[in-house]
Amino acid sequence: MSEEQVVRNCAPTLAGLKTGSLFACPYENREDLLGFLRSLNRRLGKKGVRAVPLRIRQDRALIYIYRPARLEEDLSRASCEALLREFGYDCRGGGRCLTKLARRLKQQEDFPHEIGLFLSYPPEDVKGFLEHRPCKCVGCWKVYENEEAAKKTFARYKACTRVYCRQLASGIDIERLTVAG
Repeated sequence: MSEEQVVRNCAPTLAGLKTGSLFACPYENREDLLGFLRSLNRRLGKKGVRAVPLRIRQDRALIYIYRPARLEEDLSRASCEALLREFGYDCRGGGRCLTKLARRLKQQEDFPHEIGLFLSYPPEDVKGFLEHRPCKCVGCWKVYENEEAAKKTFARYKACTRVYCRQLASGIDIERLTVAG
């Protein structure tokens, strides 16, 4: 795992544009992977960003980079809580919800449908996906409601990722790229 992988997959989260990002990462040595994540947490924790492995398999890990304070905020919205309760979540805190999500990821092959709530997807789009409604467009997620707002968000995320990758390549480290918040 490298800083380049983190920036390429998580720039909008590092920039404070979204709550969390998720990506699959191949690895050879579990201890090296966990050591990298511990180091990343020491460096980015002071900026309000955490990195956790949600699922570790034989040679691949599913890494979640997120802003705990924002996650707490997002998941405490009534629309999010209602969806999470349908899947048996204890909504008394983002940490509890994240633990439940990790458990669900370990128990099943597919992604739990509610995972979008942990990635700043609008609750109405998560609900639309769950209800198998026809989507209006597809970008970072399937959009069921506010297509124009989603397209603007997708463009912001893409531009952010392009700028952050360029900045990292020019020598600016991940700590400087990460916005405090």
